[in-house]
Amino acid sequence: MAIIAVICVADSWNDIQEYCLAKGEWLSKFLKLQNGIPSHDTFNRVVSSIDSQSFEKYFIEWVSTLITLTGQKEIINIDGKTIRGAKQHGKKSPIHMVSAWACENNLVLGQIKVNEKSNEITTIPELLEILSLENSIITIDAMGCQKEIVSKIIEQKADYGLAVKENQAQLFENIEDEFRFSNEIKTSQDVDCGHGRIETRKCSVISNFMHIENQNKWKNFRTIIRIESTREFKNRDKPQENAVRYYIASLNAKAAEFQHIIRSHWSKINYIGH
Repeated sequence: MAIIAVICVADSWNDIQEYCLAKGEWLSKFLKLQNGIPSHDTFNRVVSSIDSQSFEKYFIEWVSTLITLTGQKEIINIDGKTIRGAKQHGKKSPIHMVSAWACENNLVLGQIKVNEKSNEITTIPELLEILSLENSIITIDAMGCQKEIVSKIIEQKADYGLAVKENQAQLFENIEDEFRFSNEIKTSQDVDCGHGRIETRKCSVISNFMHIENQNKWKNFRTIIRIESTREFKNRDKPQENAVRYYIASLNAKAAEFQHIIRSHWSKINYIGH
């Protein structure tokens, strides 16, 4: 009952009790409530007695199974966010979390706090380890473009689409060369209007490489992607913004599909950020 209430935005013991009282008839269809709805003190006492680490482990396992319900490949966005105003030991201290967001199900599958003496690169494999990822597509920004993370994703029987920046200097340069010289580029263009702007995104895909060095070090590496975006603003001093982003993937897919996968990553990550 507490889990259902929290999913429905209850954020205190009183809220949980009030929600369950309002939904008592529905809850009684699948729960035995001989003594009625528990008081807020009982919810507090029972939930507080649960071992939090064990609860988190089984809760994540349960939530991870939900991504199989849609019957299609789930896009799972991995991203880190800093929680401002959080407290540790009674003092305000920003906490950095790495979260996994299931795009199709609009659900956070799990999250792990980044150790103060560590970073996202070491935390992401820990999060991947506890999730059920089979038949899903994992998207991560450039921080997660690491050979060890790629291997962990493939071990979990999933695919990946990872952003590439200068932190992988050789790979980044090779991808630029590939798009500069290749004659086998497939493209798809998408235009989005709204919020006082027009955004045009051109997705280009290459699956037959000529200039990618040491590609075998990246497990199941099959495709490179380039997204060229142009934003035109109606009411700004700077009327236009241009950007180019690169990605690697283990999928052999059409440019339009990669357009959707990458767009899903940024739209959902921005949603989580709010």
